[in-house]
Amino acid sequence: MLRTHNCGALRLEQVGKEVTLSGWVQRTRNLGGMTFVDLRDRYGITQLAFNMDTNVDLCSQARKLGREFVIQVTGKVIERASKNNNIPTGDIEIEVSNLNILNAAKLPPFTIEDETDGGDDLRMQYRYLDIRRNPVRENLMLRHRMSTETRKYLDSQDFVEVETPYLIKSTPEGARDFIVPSRMNEGQFYALPQSPQTFKQLLMVGGMDKYYQIVKCFRDEDLRADRQPEFTQIDCEMAFVEQEDILNTFEGLTRHLLKEIKGLEINDFPRMTYDDAMRLYGSDKPDIRFEMTFVELNEVTQQNNFIIFDNAELVVGICAKDCADFTRKQLDKLIDFVKRPQIGAKGLVYCKYNPDGTFKSSVDKFFSQEDLAQWAMKMSAKPGDLMLIMAGEISKVRKQLNELRLEVAEQLGLRDPKKFAPLWVVDFPLLEWDEETERYHAMHHPFTSPKAEDLDKLDTDPGAVRANAYDLVLNGSEIGGGSIRIHDKELQRLMFQHLGFTEEEAQAQFGFLMNAFEYGAPPHGGIAFGFDRLCSLFGGQESIRDFIAFPKNNSGRDVMIDAPAIIDNAQLDELNIRLK
Repeated sequence: MLRTHNCGALRLEQVGKEVTLSGWVQRTRNLGGMTFVDLRDRYGITQLAFNMDTNVDLCSQARKLGREFVIQVTGKVIERASKNNNIPTGDIEIEVSNLNILNAAKLPPFTIEDETDGGDDLRMQYRYLDIRRNPVRENLMLRHRMSTETRKYLDSQDFVEVETPYLIKSTPEGARDFIVPSRMNEGQFYALPQSPQTFKQLLMVGGMDKYYQIVKCFRDEDLRADRQPEFTQIDCEMAFVEQEDILNTFEGLTRHLLKEIKGLEINDFPRMTYDDAMRLYGSDKPDIRFEMTFVELNEVTQQNNFIIFDNAELVVGICAKDCADFTRKQLDKLIDFVKRPQIGAKGLVYCKYNPDGTFKSSVDKFFSQEDLAQWAMKMSAKPGDLMLIMAGEISKVRKQLNELRLEVAEQLGLRDPKKFAPLWVVDFPLLEWDEETERYHAMHHPFTSPKAEDLDKLDTDPGAVRANAYDLVLNGSEIGGGSIRIHDKELQRLMFQHLGFTEEEAQAQFGFLMNAFEYGAPPHGGIAFGFDRLCSLFGGQESIRDFIAFPKNNSGRDVMIDAPAIIDNAQLDELNIRLK
């Protein structure tokens, strides 16, 4: 070994001991008779001391060290005269007797510090340097702990980790597949899996009973800060279970992770139907760390000759507690916010409930004090509160008000990343109508079981059929989703029929699964957690990128290795691919 200790290990108890350390030079300080070097590795920083009076050559050598040089030193642990309380090793330093430069280094393109001067693009180009920084390294260590604790919990619940194939068959449902040409099967292609869905169902048919996998998945879709073309799931499936069994099991996993990683005891996992989530929050992944639930106001706002309200399908509002002191400038910013193209609202009506009991609104011309008092009563507003109201089509205005609710909460500091509020959203619609294709699509996937009591609606009112589907939401982000699966071949055939598959198409795409159902498929269901998103939430950050060792940018490119890249013509010829 090139070291006896790491750079975060030494304390006063080791004073007088001869040690060898290796690592990277963080910085050097030349103080005339003394030169100090901060030596860094994954575990911490230790100060090295070089004394001009005792070894001139060694001190001169130390002064030539540059940032990020890789060095090995041997010396004696001594107590520091000027202690540093900001680091665990701040009581000691190494009186160096031998210095060995293992590798010189170019000056890095950005500073390897917690607060760096490198922009996102530059840091992604030199990601191996970025990983040396504490924030990124700590994020990756958090990810490691999350995966370790996940395996511990699932192992304790008798789950078995099984690997499933990466080279599979492309299916038309869901997002676009990444396609892999087969050299040995001319003109044919594999697809990279968007999830191991059918394989984990086949494992249940195979009697594995409880399966899990921390697995890479792939989707060729447009990217955002919280999406990557390759991502990781905690993928799970259980046999001989009902919905409640799965919810209880994975509440247990979430509690375990919160306790072991964050030191938090969370007992409350409320349940909310999809319909209630949309009605009260305008979102199927509501953030319940704070209030501001929606209140429908049609009956107290319409028929007052205010056309915007009178012509609206829905008038709906939120009450921001203790915000009646918002200035006109703050309110104008909120109006501008909802008018952004990403939100698409035409405007926003506000009403201040003044501390003296009077009201001041942006529509005083149309509504009397008595009218505004009715708004306040409907919204349970109190003096000092601010009412914010939007109007429009039901399908749009709730989503717009949800964005406003989150923005107001952000301004008020109500979205505390250190607070965790989980929520199960259940009873999702089984199907959703797609205007472009003019047919129903599965809201989750074609293997989701409809609720038994809604089966008779499949032919008469398919949009009203509820699914045995559930999402686990944490702080306004969906961290996991799953369902009870169809395990009966005839019901699966009926489902494919309602999704517009011909019998031939269903057999061609999913015949292997339907055939397996003929050999005794148990009732089964499962869930998949977005592992990257879960890590970012536990790390208190919005973006998942810094919790992935080598992420892609918003264009799906790896700017460090410059991928994707052009393939050599000889390789294309082997694959029988001709470019236009």
